[in-house]
Order: sequence, then structure tokens, then C-alpha cells
Amino acid sequence: MKWISPWSLVRSPPFNLRRKNLNENEKGFTLIELLVVVIIIGILAAIAIPVYLGIQNNAKDAAVKSDLTNAKIAVIAYQTANGGLPATIDATLVTYGYTFSTDNTTSIAWKGTVAATATTFCIDGVGKTGNKFSVKDSGAVVSGACA
Repeated sequence: MKWISPWSLVRSPPFNLRRKNLNENEKGFTLIELLVVVIIIGILAAIAIPVYLGIQNNAKDAAVKSDLTNAKIAVIAYQTANGGLPATIDATLVTYGYTFSTDNTTSIAWKGTVAATATTFCIDGVGKTGNKFSVKDSGAVVSGACA
């Protein structure tokens, strides 16, 4: 063991003294240093996880909005080709560019009854997050169901 002057104990805290006296094979992190790192990682995770979940929900809502826009475009294409609105939103609109995302969209449906001679329409969509959106023939996708 190496002799240590009492004056060196006064000038340096015990932590630094312990570090100075480590042998070549005893180098490493102390338990306190490891605990501090684990606590910091925990704090960062507690901040990041809720933010990530919020971003996921925004992406799911964006998928519903995209599905509604696709449905609107397909309905207008159908109306242009056939002179009237389709009776339902279903697979007959696939030839007009309609796609439906089953991963994020719960349902897409007409609001009310659509007559063959009608020229205006409103389509409701519900996402897996529970949020409702709608689109009218003359507007963009908005939050909330058709009025």
C-alpha cells in the first residue's frame, strides 16, 4: 500500500483520492456513476415515450384524412363517368382510384341517403383513435362528422 500524506487528504475530496489510488486492473465506473446514468436514461424515456405516442395518433388521423380524400376523388370520378352518385362507398369505387386503409380507418360511410340525382354529398370517416372526420363535395377534410 502506498503511503498518503495527510495534507493530500485535506486538499482533495475522498472521491478523487480513491480514483488516484486505483490499480491498473481496478479502473471502471463506480456504482453512483452508473446509477446517475440509469436515472438520466429513465428521465429521457419518460419525456420521449408520450411524445412518440402522440405522433403515432397524429399519423393514424392523417391516414383517415387520406382515405376520405381518396373516397371523395373516387366519388367525383364515378359521378363524372356515370352522371350520378354511387349508392354506397364500396369496392365499385376501386376502379375510380378508391383505396381504404384497414389499419387506421374504422369506417367510411355516406351521411344520410344519397339519391342518384344528387350532386352534393358528405362522407364521414372514423379512425382507430376514435376521432371523426368528414369531407364534403366542395371542401377539404375537416374534424367532426357531417352536419
